[in-house]
Amino acid sequence: MWIDSHCHLDASEFSGKSLALADEAARMGVSAIVIPAVHRSNFSVVAELARQRADCFFALGIHPMYVATSHEDDLQFLRAEIARLLNDPDLGQALVAVGEIGLDYFVPALCESPLKEKQEFFYSEQLKIARDFDLPALLHVRKSQDKILKYLRRIPVRGGIAHAFNGSTQQARHFIDLGFKLGFGGAMTFTRALQIRRLASDLPLSSIVLETDAPDIAPRWCHPGVNTPGELVQIGYELASLRGLDQLETARQTTVNVLAALPRMQAGFVLR
Repeated sequence: MWIDSHCHLDASEFSGKSLALADEAARMGVSAIVIPAVHRSNFSVVAELARQRADCFFALGIHPMYVATSHEDDLQFLRAEIARLLNDPDLGQALVAVGEIGLDYFVPALCESPLKEKQEFFYSEQLKIARDFDLPALLHVRKSQDKILKYLRRIPVRGGIAHAFNGSTQQARHFIDLGFKLGFGGAMTFTRALQIRRLASDLPLSSIVLETDAPDIAPRWCHPGVNTPGELVQIGYELASLRGLDQLETARQTTVNVLAALPRMQAGFVLR
């Protein structure tokens, strides 16, 4: 069994075929999918996907690339929705994290005032929400690992996942020390992605989780097409090959790692 720890299953690129794609992924061996929200407008959408599918879990948060179109009262709405859904008898166990949250210092416009400061405000406030509800965080860390870590030391949370990790070995170990797993996906499948492949090969397997980030970050065999959650299995085989490991052992350990990073999945996962 494999778990896709980060998949935007509600994305418009899927043209309403989200449930069919989840079915396809399940047939290929993907036993669970974690769907992070990115904006207030899709909180209900990701929750509804989890309501419709027992193998789907979700997180609520405001992505740094959507901060520009978000308002401070959206943070109050996020807090209220998490409180409400955690008490929902059908969805409470499926809400597993606050995310996708973080900082993006790759897009030039997001690195300029006032958006840079607004990003940091939204990130810090959402860390407080994760802390207050004792939830893990799904972190967007593009070109921002050191600042992400700085805030995590100020506002400690119950671990989580540093999604699409592409930092240094030292930064990786800092995240691990703070209780985070590191997400690897399609980028790892490109032979020119030397740093990512080195990290995937050398870091403790216990610190690695797999993800597609579908519809983005397509692996090499479907690049530049649309990525789907079904590609997770082949991505897992790539990790096994890089490390010289058995595929079944790689599937087992990365599944264990996701359940450790997102402990609310554990009871639901056994039941499903």
